[in-house]
Amino acid sequence: MPKIRTSRTKRPPEGFEDIESILDDYAKKMRDAENESHEGKRRTESLWPIMRISHARSRYVHDLYYKREAISRELYDWLLKEGYADANLIAKWKKTGYEKLCCLRCIQTRDMNYQGSTCICRVPKGQLRSGTIVECTHCGCRGCSSDS
Repeated sequence: MPKIRTSRTKRPPEGFEDIESILDDYAKKMRDAENESHEGKRRTESLWPIMRISHARSRYVHDLYYKREAISRELYDWLLKEGYADANLIAKWKKTGYEKLCCLRCIQTRDMNYQGSTCICRVPKGQLRSGTIVECTHCGCRGCSSDS
């Protein structure tokens, strides 16, 4: 995940002070996850905590604007522009069937084992064999299908 690059040449919109402490907490968690040792982990496993924190931060901004209506449109656009949330992921969350999507990589068809398919975490749990444990190799998700 790219680091948040804030230009701060322009003052943040009104209301940013209310959520700044929570966004700083996400930044600290991200820093800790980046500096965490990845000894004994697979290459992709070392990125899973970073993906989860990025997802949580984007979900927080999404919920503030769309669910709780606690921030203005101007602040929401500024947060997306400054990189506090993933605009493409939030755009997918607004579509039917993608409300719980974990990352954009899970819906891309080119990196999958079978041509034209999506990630295993997108398969509803009702369609899998009982007792099957699902874990995405890209982000560590255990099921982000809207039906699961």
